[in-house]
Amino acid sequence: MNNYPKIGIRPIIDGRWGGIRESLEDTTMNMAKAVAQLFEQELKYLDGTPVSCVIADSCIGGVKEAADCQEKFDREQVGVSLSVTPCWCYGSETMDMDPLRPKAIWGFNGTERPGAVYLAATVAAHNQKGLPVFSIYGHDVQDLGDASIPDDVREKLLAFAKAGLAVAFLRGKSYLSIGSVSMGIVGSIVNAEFFQEYLGMRNEYVDSTEVLRRIQLGIYDEQEFERAIAWTKEHCQEGEDFNQTHKVKSRQEKDEDWEFVVKMTMIIRDLMQGNPKLAEMGHAEEAMGHHAYISGFQGQRQWTDFLPNGDFSEAMLTSSFDWNGIRAPYMVATENDSLNGVSMAFNHLLTNTAQIFADVRTYWSPTAVERVSGWQPEGRAKDGFIHLINSGAATLDGSGRQSKDGQAAIKPYWEISQQEVEDCLDATTWYPANRDYFRGGGYSSNFLSKGGMPVTMCRINLIKGLGPSLQLAEGWTIDLPEEVHQLLNDRTDKTWPTTWFVPRTMGKGAFRDVYSVMANWGSNHGAISYGHIGADLITMASMLRIPVCMHNVAEDKIFRPATWAAYGMDPEGSDYRACQAFGPLYR
Repeated sequence: MNNYPKIGIRPIIDGRWGGIRESLEDTTMNMAKAVAQLFEQELKYLDGTPVSCVIADSCIGGVKEAADCQEKFDREQVGVSLSVTPCWCYGSETMDMDPLRPKAIWGFNGTERPGAVYLAATVAAHNQKGLPVFSIYGHDVQDLGDASIPDDVREKLLAFAKAGLAVAFLRGKSYLSIGSVSMGIVGSIVNAEFFQEYLGMRNEYVDSTEVLRRIQLGIYDEQEFERAIAWTKEHCQEGEDFNQTHKVKSRQEKDEDWEFVVKMTMIIRDLMQGNPKLAEMGHAEEAMGHHAYISGFQGQRQWTDFLPNGDFSEAMLTSSFDWNGIRAPYMVATENDSLNGVSMAFNHLLTNTAQIFADVRTYWSPTAVERVSGWQPEGRAKDGFIHLINSGAATLDGSGRQSKDGQAAIKPYWEISQQEVEDCLDATTWYPANRDYFRGGGYSSNFLSKGGMPVTMCRINLIKGLGPSLQLAEGWTIDLPEEVHQLLNDRTDKTWPTTWFVPRTMGKGAFRDVYSVMANWGSNHGAISYGHIGADLITMASMLRIPVCMHNVAEDKIFRPATWAAYGMDPEGSDYRACQAFGPLYR
């Protein structure tokens, strides 16, 4: 799945030969090369390699050269298109007409040649033809021939490219549903129209008994299993069994559960991406996998009523390491919540980091905290906080035992050290699953996220009559006094991982206070990413025509296609109207 989309750069030039075009050739092409260098230095694919840029073979001064560029982009698998120009050019003759590639234009702010005029004229052409385009125009005038990229332009170029590559990457991938509806979680009622029309993805389905079949028939790499179970015994600390005495499994049963969940982990991965080893074993069909970038496992209740739960598999797959070493995390949705799986994928594509899947479980007001614990919240916690916790299936990266600039972080896998892997494992205890919930047993991860990490929580919801909408909240993880954490945490389930979260409030609307964030959240689940990436999520959502119903991003950071301005001066209302008018990207 490492055949990544490329960024195409279109140097646009005044097509009039006889003095004008000749004088601009080098300046225009150098502008394109400078942007390509920026992208290749600053942006990386999911495997850590620099992004690839494709520049048109010549400057584009008319429709023939535009068509030549289009053919090259098609051959080179370009998924994102950026036009750059330092001058006036013929807009409708040179514009990118591809309806699916996210598009932007950088019109140079200079006085010698009116790049800004081309930008405005061609944005108008895009708007009239129904081809949304992002408009990039520097704040300050530059001199013609100035090859530098101003900071404000750089910020928009990178925001556009990151979001555009994320959109392009999703196209043609699969969501693999392992099982069906889980405990009535509506996101596990996988909506194929949403995936097809909004994301360009296809849906794949296997019954959860396929996992059991492969375990029973030995359709997995036995050599890898031996390595994996040895690694698990060495690195995964088993915790105390808090089950009622009559529900405690024997040591033999617990050891069998460990073997079962390790095999289950390998099999879910193989179902997603395939495994050539299986072909060598005579299982050619199973070896191919389902080309799935995202998957979801329907565990509750039919599976977990008699078999070990999916917590270990989901936690390990979504982590940046396992018995095979440090590697890219997989996107696996607990309870087959496909909408939270997509939310995790959005975050992952924008940050290259592992994602926390969690319940948005409880708002703790300062009054309630003091009543229960005797402690008066202070600092970031002073106005209350939200308890993010789910059934032991969250990425181990979420423990915050990685470090960036001396602070707790979640990093792209290629930046993670072996010591940080060990620290994440040491911070995690695997408790025998609560057999009141999970009658079949299994193991649930337990850790406490370190405080001080900037994070963004997001969620896609499907609304009858509206379609998808995105909500997000930027904020921070926080530390509580140890005894306070213990008191509050034990009121839920002490075998599960906890993240204490405080969103940034704005004194109005859904962000009037911390309680309002909890009250306005549209589901019981959220996808939590390291970093404040709300602006990037908003940009990406606009490319996919998904309106944003709730966010706490400063207005001057919001970057959407230029035509959104034609739908009204209120940014939220114009977003809804534009998304409705244009409809899904792939419809």
